[in-house]
Amino acid sequence: MTEQAQQQFAIQKIYVRDVSFESPNAPAVFTGEWQPEVNLDLNTQADPLEEGVFHVDLALTVTVKNQDKTAFLVEVHQCGIFNISGFDDQQMGHMLGSYCPNILFPYAREAISDLVTKGGFPPLLLAPVNFDALYAQHLAQQQQPAGGEPAPAH
Repeated sequence: MTEQAQQQFAIQKIYVRDVSFESPNAPAVFTGEWQPEVNLDLNTQADPLEEGVFHVDLALTVTVKNQDKTAFLVEVHQCGIFNISGFDDQQMGHMLGSYCPNILFPYAREAISDLVTKGGFPPLLLAPVNFDALYAQHLAQQQQPAGGEPAPAH
């Protein structure tokens, strides 16, 4: 059998583990001119559940300020359970650090948009995220020693 034939990937479950919406300055936030400043914080975590089964948690926190006051804060932990096998370590890192979060993002984006709209605010549609670039950046940061300088060439 070839390596490609042995590689397996399947989505077992996609679900929301945690969700939070806060609008600390309501109702006053609705009376002023709407000029939002949006800040997105995004994190991923992957953990093995059993042989060939992994849990991936995509955590998004969106803070929107209007005229220097927090209009709303929304947090979603969009998770998935994935069957992944037959990949080498480098490929597995990419699957868990980029491919799986890319699958989860549209679900998190929809949950955030729904929460924001139900909170009385204009729809918030997050721009697509390039998880490949974020994963490559993460790998580059891991290769630097603690001092922040690039590792010396050998």
